[in-house]
Amino acid sequence: MKTILKKTAFLLLLVFVASCGDKTKKAATETATDAVATLEIEKPQLTFGFIKLTDMAPLAIAKEKGFFEEEGLFVSVEAQSNWKNILDRVIDGQLDGSHMLAGQPIAAGAGFGRQAELVTPFSMDLNGNGITVSNDVWSKMKPNVPKGPDGKPVHPIKADALKPVITDYKNSGKAFKMGMVFPVSTHNYEIRYWLAAAGIHPGMYTKDNVQGQIDAEVLLSVTPPPQMPATLEAGTIYGYCVGEPWNQQAVFKGIGVPVTTNYDIWKNNPEKVFVMTKKFVEENPNTAVAVTKALIRAGKWLDEPSNRAEAVKILSMSQYVGADEAVLANSMTGTFEFEKGDKREMPDFNVFYKYNATYPFYSDGTWFLTQMRRWGQIPDAKPAEWYSKTIKDIYRPDIWEKAAKILVAEGHIPAADIPDTDGYKPATTDFIDGTKYDAKDPIGYINSFSIGNKD
Repeated sequence: MKTILKKTAFLLLLVFVASCGDKTKKAATETATDAVATLEIEKPQLTFGFIKLTDMAPLAIAKEKGFFEEEGLFVSVEAQSNWKNILDRVIDGQLDGSHMLAGQPIAAGAGFGRQAELVTPFSMDLNGNGITVSNDVWSKMKPNVPKGPDGKPVHPIKADALKPVITDYKNSGKAFKMGMVFPVSTHNYEIRYWLAAAGIHPGMYTKDNVQGQIDAEVLLSVTPPPQMPATLEAGTIYGYCVGEPWNQQAVFKGIGVPVTTNYDIWKNNPEKVFVMTKKFVEENPNTAVAVTKALIRAGKWLDEPSNRAEAVKILSMSQYVGADEAVLANSMTGTFEFEKGDKREMPDFNVFYKYNATYPFYSDGTWFLTQMRRWGQIPDAKPAEWYSKTIKDIYRPDIWEKAAKILVAEGHIPAADIPDTDGYKPATTDFIDGTKYDAKDPIGYINSFSIGNKD
């Protein structure tokens, strides 16, 4: 089968080369050579991990739609219990790769938590998270939220509306507790950003104190994503930041209200990544490219609106997310429900391909490093060059580009879908507080905030 695929790809690429002018023949020939090489799979039997979240979708789709198999890959996709388990199993070689929090490979390379050489050639999605509070907290927040002509809350809802509620809790002798999924998760940095933008201190980390609660006005703690609704219902926490479907599950169960999404905190922000060890990629370079090819195709398939209903059915299967189709569809089909009955159009809540979502931009990874430093997970000041060097060892757009060029030659994606970039997005102010982020000036960005470390 592999030989047939190899020959077919090569013949197609020869036709492509023949149709090119002299100026493009060399590039096309190099692409053809790359394409043939990627079909020489070093390790066809693979096991990948994931957590039961909507944004694991590219893995499920690549398997169920046969994209892995078309690359000569025979993949098992296995649910894992928590993010620490995923990290440990990838590092130890029990998993060949995994759906992972964007901050995990970055922290492992930057020296926070367990250290290892991990790489990501593929960004799994943009957006996809929300911040949910209990019904009781929402009832106290709601009077502080502006209303539109229709009487409904005006979004985005800033944490300013939560500030007096936290003060009331403090005055009654109760600590205000919220959950996030992992210390280096996007969720931790997003909820911290949202709170701090309203002048609410979310707590600091130090070299000796890794709880992240020093000087905190809100105590943030770790809860695995599928346990978030039950923990909220039990009253152990009063709110949380998590990915789908666990915000919509709170609405479905009538126990909480999502008040904002990470699209509103940072428009089109990076979320999960696909991670392998540096050792695996070095020993199996063609396999790494083939995996990336299959995942890019899965992302493209997912962002065809006509495919979302089928994607919901696949994700609802017990071996994947296992949530009710109605809950998954609330966010996967272009809408998002806040207060029960307040369902709003949010076509970009889950993005898997458009806006170059699958490309591992250095600027996306650098943002996580700035937040690790801002909150003390990186305890010592670093020069600007350190940020660039560190992220370039972890984010691997070179692997993505090899995969994408072959997909173009095979006719699976248009050439226009390969970004013309040095790996950095332009500076942006698309944050809930309007602060400018320029990844090429990480020190200036860190120093622009009133709450957090200064360098």
